[in-house]
Amino acid sequence: MRPARPTLRALREDLKATLPSAREPLDELDHPILAKAREHFTDDEAGHERIRSIDDEVLFKVKVQRWRAAIWTDEDLPWLIAAGQREDGSPDDFYSALETTARAARARYNADNRQPLSTRTYVGHLLPDQNDHDRYQLEAGVRLVRRLAAVVRELTRGSLQDGHEHAADFPTFRLGLLVRADDGHETYAAVRITGSVPDDLIAVILRHVPGCDPTVWYPEYALPSRPLLPAEQAWSTLMGPKAAAELLNEE
Repeated sequence: MRPARPTLRALREDLKATLPSAREPLDELDHPILAKAREHFTDDEAGHERIRSIDDEVLFKVKVQRWRAAIWTDEDLPWLIAAGQREDGSPDDFYSALETTARAARARYNADNRQPLSTRTYVGHLLPDQNDHDRYQLEAGVRLVRRLAAVVRELTRGSLQDGHEHAADFPTFRLGLLVRADDGHETYAAVRITGSVPDDLIAVILRHVPGCDPTVWYPEYALPSRPLLPAEQAWSTLMGPKAAAELLNEE
């Protein structure tokens, strides 16, 4: 299950929060109810309590402190579509209000459409819309860069430990890292990419190899043990001994 995230409407109107730049994914925002939703829906063993008063969609409850929320899941992506606070002495205040507004929305829907709803409630207007999906796609670049940075570091460290190439697969390419250390001297580092990858993504990969100057990577026509295949590209540089030692000492 992917991390829970709020709809833009819920973020602005219910949580009273400002929309951050796309560099800050909405599934990482620091808010008690969002943190609880992420925790609750990433735990495969956690049970989810359904909001029984809503019958046109399957919604689940999330509670923390005085905050209450309704979660709707789109395959493996949970969306926080509504939230509010419990008033003292009324533990179900938010959920009662949600039912009331959903019944009113159903009445409006039936008044405006020839085909009436047979359900008691309607929450379609609260579900993620095109703007929400556009925002999610806009954040995709941030998620990819973060994943690349983590994978590049992991592959670099693994190759540094055993002297063999370590590789990982991405949707359109395969990434390989080869690091060979010479005790007391600079360390050879090579990046190999097989498949289709844009130049700006190549720059991101090379920039995140730890201990290497991103401006001094040189194109290679062969790896130490073999020539490059037709679909392969490779670059090499030197890694300082201090950076290599720090990587080896990481837990």
